[in-house]
Amino acid sequence: MVTAQQAPAAEPSAAQVAGRRFRAARGVVLVIAALILVAIALAALKPAVTPQYLDPESPSRGGSRALAEILRQHGTNVAVARSAEDAADRAGAGSVTVVTRPERLTAGDLERLRAVPGDLLLVEPSQRVLAALAPGVETAEESFEPAADPGCGLPAATAAGRIKLGGSESYHAPAGATGCYLAGKYPRLVQLAVGGRTVTVLGAASVLTNDKLAAEGNAALAMNLAGARSAVVWLIPDLPREGETAGDQSIGGLLPFGVKLLILQLLVAVVLVALWRARRLGPVVAEALPVAVRSAEAVEGRARLYRAHRARDRAADALRTGARERLVPRLGLPRGAAQDPAAAREIVTAVARRTSYDEATVGAALYGPDPADDAALVGLSDLLDDLERQVRQS
Repeated sequence: MVTAQQAPAAEPSAAQVAGRRFRAARGVVLVIAALILVAIALAALKPAVTPQYLDPESPSRGGSRALAEILRQHGTNVAVARSAEDAADRAGAGSVTVVTRPERLTAGDLERLRAVPGDLLLVEPSQRVLAALAPGVETAEESFEPAADPGCGLPAATAAGRIKLGGSESYHAPAGATGCYLAGKYPRLVQLAVGGRTVTVLGAASVLTNDKLAAEGNAALAMNLAGARSAVVWLIPDLPREGETAGDQSIGGLLPFGVKLLILQLLVAVVLVALWRARRLGPVVAEALPVAVRSAEAVEGRARLYRAHRARDRAADALRTGARERLVPRLGLPRGAAQDPAAAREIVTAVARRTSYDEATVGAALYGPDPADDAALVGLSDLLDDLERQVRQS
């Protein structure tokens, strides 16, 4: 007797296998294509020249065009220089060279500025720039006090009166220098004589911006400092050329916008491919534990320990650290910035922009002194909760 045998299943062809793989990867391909289209659209919409912070030709909120126009209306010639070499050529004995964006200055630039005739106005300089152009002046600490009175006899400051500062730098003033607008015991404006000329150090760049120029006596102070002579050379240096040391500029600041966007797209694509190809995990299996302690009980227990030992400083530090750790990701900042003192101003400014509080209040909440009593500690906790809520809902 003859029995019929079942024919073996046909093996899939190469075209069928390729089709299955394409269908499986179709979602990832579409997402990557969408990202590329978004990048092209952003590149097309992006202006050819991005307005720079403290640029006297920029009408943006962070520019300084308003101050430059006011100086010109009062008969002061304002020349814009994009390099230290250009500034040295334009400066004269009767001019004031306003040095902005000093983090872009190279060692060679500082040597040129040291030999520039006329006075200098340094805007938020780092210690490297101070050592070269204002010897004896040293950076002290950051301040978030919103306003201050002159507190000195400097004519430019006393004529301006009270000004609005916001986030600013304070300095150690050497003997013989004049310090104004104190933040605690450190001035935020220092003026001294160096090599037969006057060098002024201003720790609050916001005084010169279009956004803050009309506040309090900011316009008067800016005009008194920048317009002290018959001519102003406004130096806003471009990024250093290839092969030059970039001063205090970070690597991230040197990357063009398009390169940053491309890196972001590649990271997103890698994550999507990893999620697509990663091994699928099964459902979470619940395991009975010998003891279950509610998280609230652990928090309350630690709070009672802090209270018993009157450790308000540690309690406040724990509250602030936790708040910064939760705020930083929502602000789009690196997680390490929460514990980085150098990122304090950036965090405070970002939180103030997303909430109804000013920089002074935010700075005191996230980096201020320890609470004096339990009531102040409770108030700090409520303020931090409100900051997180407003950032979360913005």
